[in-house]
Amino acid sequence: MTLAPTPPTRIQLCGPTVIERAGERLDGRLPGRQGRLLFAYLVLNRHRLTSRDELVEALWPHELPSASEAGLNSLISKLRKVLGQGVIDGRSSLRLRLGEDCPVDVEAARKAVHRAESRVALGEWKGAWGPSLVALFVAEREFLPGEDAAWIDEQRRQLTDIRIRALEAYAAATLGIGGTELPAAVRAGRQLVRLVPLRESGYRLLMQALASQGNVAEALIVYAKLRGVLREELGVSPCATTQAVYNHLLRA
Repeated sequence: MTLAPTPPTRIQLCGPTVIERAGERLDGRLPGRQGRLLFAYLVLNRHRLTSRDELVEALWPHELPSASEAGLNSLISKLRKVLGQGVIDGRSSLRLRLGEDCPVDVEAARKAVHRAESRVALGEWKGAWGPSLVALFVAEREFLPGEDAAWIDEQRRQLTDIRIRALEAYAAATLGIGGTELPAAVRAGRQLVRLVPLRESGYRLLMQALASQGNVAEALIVYAKLRGVLREELGVSPCATTQAVYNHLLRA
């Protein structure tokens, strides 16, 4: 009887590449830099078949080597030995079979930020706190550090978006929880303002967090800064939602 292939049980592509199977690390056996890129590309596209031509373009985006087909065949063969027969499925087109319960960090971040935003929308602050941090921990690490390709840049852009959304959800969650979490809300708000200076929601969260700490004057200074940035960069005023927060602070 042929035993079913045993796929990895944990994969990390942000920061150091990690491939773990039943407590055993496999990433040290990858066939060099190109092997790591091939594995990462197959992970990201594991829900569809990927042609060999597409893989060649992904691995050698700037300059195609003369023996690219032979080089790809060698990498696939070595990667099959590392992962086990049956994990890489197909010949002319390939697909990685990991199983539905194998956590991949970039996918976990995407699901976590969606869960956090859903909890924030429902006002379930404690339920949003954990998922927002999960997404942040992943998105703050660089995807495939030191590598350069169009598909890598696209993945980094997506993770940057996840990071901003997760930070916003975390700021809202800590603001909603209040008490000892208010300093975290202020820190998250300041980080949002620094990372996306034209995104008004970050300023609103920071203003509300500062006001909740009793620092209303400082919150008004944040509004003045936003108004100046928008006037200088776009020639517009803060939106009605932001102005409502400002007016509430004035009344307070």
